[in-house]
Amino acid sequence: MKLKRFGITFLSVCIAAFSGMKAAEAASFSVIADGLNNPRGLTFGPDGSLYVTEAGTGGNGACVPSPSAQGQSLCYGTTGAVTKIGNGTQEHVLTGLPSLALPNGTDTAGPHDIKFDASGKPYIAVGYASNPTFRARLGNTDLGKIITANFNTNSWTSVADLANYELANNPDQGDLISNPFSLLLDGNNIIAVDTGANELLSVGTDGSNLKAIATIPRQTLTNPVFPSGASSSPFEIQAVPTNIAKGPDGAYYISQLTGFPFPEGKAKIYRVGSDGQPTVYSDGFTQLTDLAFDPEGNLYALQYANQSLWKGNVDGSVIKIATDGTRTTILNGNGLESPTGLTIGADGAIYVTNRGDSPGLGQVLKIENPRSVPESSSTFSLLALLGTVSVTLLQKGKTKRLKGLPENKLFPK
Repeated sequence: MKLKRFGITFLSVCIAAFSGMKAAEAASFSVIADGLNNPRGLTFGPDGSLYVTEAGTGGNGACVPSPSAQGQSLCYGTTGAVTKIGNGTQEHVLTGLPSLALPNGTDTAGPHDIKFDASGKPYIAVGYASNPTFRARLGNTDLGKIITANFNTNSWTSVADLANYELANNPDQGDLISNPFSLLLDGNNIIAVDTGANELLSVGTDGSNLKAIATIPRQTLTNPVFPSGASSSPFEIQAVPTNIAKGPDGAYYISQLTGFPFPEGKAKIYRVGSDGQPTVYSDGFTQLTDLAFDPEGNLYALQYANQSLWKGNVDGSVIKIATDGTRTTILNGNGLESPTGLTIGADGAIYVTNRGDSPGLGQVLKIENPRSVPESSSTFSLLALLGTVSVTLLQKGKTKRLKGLPENKLFPK
């Protein structure tokens, strides 16, 4: 079953994620934007301003079934937006973008990520988080697509239809779900992550040659722990890819958010090289939503939740993975709650979208002069593997969801 809506909305989940982790000191950060509706990805534009996508709050339009909120529907509106942050101000530069959400504005899918090409042209991944078969009910919409925008005219055009690709091909042979969540520009190609489809895709900036280049393996827990505290026999979790960064070695690195029961320490970072085969680069994380490399080659991982989502703790963390594999927690909780996007500025500061699953309460944080302590090496089962370890594709199968237990609302599967 495809990740049912981190389902595209982010489920919120300070304690350390692992018993062996040393407590990190509080980093210094400031709020540079607030009042955002389900903020997701962010990036710096050619003008030096910071741009952040807001998934919106859905609307009163037609509805489609929610793959994560059983028995409920996600309804359409044009509340998605792109916000520009610069010179101490924040303003909408693109409005009226498509959005799907529950009536209370949560469990939202809409504008999820934004990147600029070398000429300064913006590209936006627009989520959908439902079965592409139902999309026609919403009318002519750009949900489930990559679009390019003109801020001056508040207009946009479609570049590639990822939801239709999932409907026609379903490369991972799982449930039909599409939820474009992140992208990057690599020359004349757009590399995108579809969390619902469990795929890494490539398409030309002109919309040509759309194809899946990797499928992320499924995972099976040998000793799952459920909210009741009971354990059971091996259980397949609906883990999904969430974001992508290009490494200094030219490979793509992909963050992972695990599905119910959201096991702590089981999220991975995958590396996809030229052969298209995902291998585990680093593991031992909990609910990752974004990655970014700094100029020195250090990798920063954004942890949406430090604990299993059903525990109700919304504290997240920013973790630095040095080139030698050493891990340092930059910020752990302390105001960092269900974060969804991360980027590194030219000033060396770390910028994070905070409360990414909260309509009207979303923020952008600027983390400066971080003070932190390295984590114990015993905290994680793997640091950065010296040689990448091949991941065996796990046998696919449909997992019956247990009634009355929380689901992953950010990324539907």
